[in-house]
Amino acid sequence: MTKLKIKTGDTVKVIAGANKSTADNPVTGKVLKVLREENKAIVEGVNIVKKHTKPTAQNPQGGIVEKEAPIHISNLALMTSKGEATRVGYRMEGDKKVRFSKKSNEVL
Repeated sequence: MTKLKIKTGDTVKVIAGANKSTADNPVTGKVLKVLREENKAIVEGVNIVKKHTKPTAQNPQGGIVEKEAPIHISNLALMTSKGEATRVGYRMEGDKKVRFSKKSNEVL
């Protein structure tokens, strides 16, 4: 298993795949969950699929529900506070290991 540089709560941009960002339509969202074993993440508002559900006690109506599906981490880029996509590096600050933006050198 590789070291994942994206964590829950990060703001990311989709850089590849069916939900890819374009110049006039940047696709960004907040990471809701990271699936480490599959190298995938669930991003808010990205990769929406329609799931057909049977009626149950919790949902007596049933029907078609829209939900976020996982997207591979290689298709995501972390966003800086200024809103630009960046790669992530690690460095030691004192005795703490911190993530930093390779583009702007700011701590994430």
